[in-house]
Amino acid sequence: MLLSRKRSPRPLKWAVLLAWIVITILAVPAASRLPDVVEAESSAELPRGAQSTRVEELAPRFPGGELAPGIIAYVRPSGITPGDRAKAEADRRALAPIAAGTIEPPRPSRDGKALMLNVPLADDDTLTDKAGKLRDTSRAGAPPGLEVRLTGPAGSALDVGDAFENLEKPVLVITILVVTAVLLLTYRSPVLWLLPIVNAAIGLRVSGAVVYLLGEHAGLYVADGMSAILNALVFGISTDYALLLLARYREELRRHPDRHHAMAIALRRAAAPIVASAATVSLGLLCLLAADMGFNYALGPIGAIGVLGGLVVVMSLLPALLVISGRWIFWPRIPRYGDAPPARGAWDRVGHRIAARPRLIWIGGLAVLGALSTAALGINTGLDRADFLTTTPSSTIGERLLAEHYPGGQGRPLQVVTDLRDTASVTTALRNSPGVARVGDPLPSTDGRLAKLDVVLTDPPDGEAAEDTVRGLRETVPDAAFGASTALEIDLADAQSHDRRVVIPLVLGVVLLILTALLRALVAPLLVIATVAASYFAALGASWLLFRYAFGFPAVDTQVALMGFLFMVALGVDYNLFLVSRVREEVGCSDHRTAVLRGLGVTGGVISSAGLVLAATFGTLGVMPVTMMVQIGVLVSVGVLIDTFFVRSVIVPALALDAGDHFWWPAHRTKAPPAAQRSSASVTRG
Repeated sequence: MLLSRKRSPRPLKWAVLLAWIVITILAVPAASRLPDVVEAESSAELPRGAQSTRVEELAPRFPGGELAPGIIAYVRPSGITPGDRAKAEADRRALAPIAAGTIEPPRPSRDGKALMLNVPLADDDTLTDKAGKLRDTSRAGAPPGLEVRLTGPAGSALDVGDAFENLEKPVLVITILVVTAVLLLTYRSPVLWLLPIVNAAIGLRVSGAVVYLLGEHAGLYVADGMSAILNALVFGISTDYALLLLARYREELRRHPDRHHAMAIALRRAAAPIVASAATVSLGLLCLLAADMGFNYALGPIGAIGVLGGLVVVMSLLPALLVISGRWIFWPRIPRYGDAPPARGAWDRVGHRIAARPRLIWIGGLAVLGALSTAALGINTGLDRADFLTTTPSSTIGERLLAEHYPGGQGRPLQVVTDLRDTASVTTALRNSPGVARVGDPLPSTDGRLAKLDVVLTDPPDGEAAEDTVRGLRETVPDAAFGASTALEIDLADAQSHDRRVVIPLVLGVVLLILTALLRALVAPLLVIATVAASYFAALGASWLLFRYAFGFPAVDTQVALMGFLFMVALGVDYNLFLVSRVREEVGCSDHRTAVLRGLGVTGGVISSAGLVLAATFGTLGVMPVTMMVQIGVLVSVGVLIDTFFVRSVIVPALALDAGDHFWWPAHRTKAPPAAQRSSASVTRG
């Protein structure tokens, strides 16, 4: 605890401030190096135990190690000319120094309208740079009328790299500007908004430094895009906690002449819901450690680090800054000792209207959520590679060009690994299988025990026909492991399905346990979780309508359902937790109905502001060029707004009022104090 009665708080606040100055100075250089540990391609991202992961892990045992071919397509609708052939041959010679092996001569299509140059590249940290050289070299000096496109794994990696290049800082700046605007509207103070921003920025730097150190020295996997999620999470969480603490501190400043004493009481009363909130979110994120997907698995500890970093800063540095600044920090609405509590506000009026007919309101509210949820029944799940980015990437255009002139899977062949002794039988079985256009020559491993074959399918690798072919091949050729291309997409989808089945029940269980412990009840936690789950499905339905008709997305990425559920439940429970824990506190000095109305009236403004901040921070993911990030940002933003302004402010109070004292079952509510005592308590509590 920052402030203690046994110890003078006046020198302690300066010690805390000095400590955080030192921590920040040490953290900034490490946090700035976080991009250095981001891995664009890694087997750690793949599903554990899957065939495609096994193929990826075996790649170093073959000559050239892990390869990511860059396939250059040269296409002329009127037919390839001698000049086009000369250009492709010149590129082959020019690119030889950066290739991880021999570059075969350009392969012409049967219709004579295309050439294909396959350049093997090492799949390492230099892949994006080498792919850029392939693109620049092939485009330079191309004859007029010849369309040149880079595709294949190297082309896809280059598109992703271009999408994320120099994007983290603009997204962070947008996040800060959006949060600043919301805080200015909330407090209407030219100074106060700075403190939550400063605390969030420091929390982000400290969290980023810890993630960098773990990535550099402990092997923590950090994927592309994870920094953007960490930014939104830390800024949203830190600002929410700051808003809650500020609201309690302002209340106590009206009741106590000494601001240090007021802060001590504010910290004591705000600690339980804030710590419980941090525990809910961080433990919910850690449930991802049960996931198969590498991205999901890694996001768990990284997200938990961000939440705990924000918690520590808000519960230590923010109180020190507030008591150092004094009451004037709230200017122009400075809370004075003895000031009357604010007049009845909008949330008080909302509460009294709900109290008139609570059952009708919560039934009607759930009906609205149910209506929105029905839209989720029509969701298409699973984006093609062509829709991975919000714009059509160049590699996708190149892949389509190849599909017009070569077998559909030419740009992304399957990789098949088998025992060297089974090579002949496996090759024969593959060539005789329907849906297989070509089987390449076997490549022996350096230890002479394995063989690898490239298998080109007749159908485009993202289509259902190719998926059916691969599933059939895995059954008919059990002695081989299938990876890359369609096989990888199948394993990713299967892993996501596993993660939803396993992680979602774990998250619900963790949240229920924390709420039960905090509220010392069972009915209230069950009702809260039920309403948050209902708001999630409503948000999913509403978001799908936006994706389909506003954004033009053909489907929802397989990551989105789980990520959206995790953030929606963990973060959505927060606001209900803030409300219900305050109602629980008020029950000690009033009857249940009065406690519910007062809890809503006191917390309504701060929780609404916190919801706006969190929705805005996740909304900044909408500027990302990656479809998955946009969809996660929209889903969480819509869900938080629904939960903040409808579920938490209308449905939960209506349920609590309708349930009465049974809301706290099986705990026995303390009897309401006598009238005289309640009157005295009301004066004391403002």
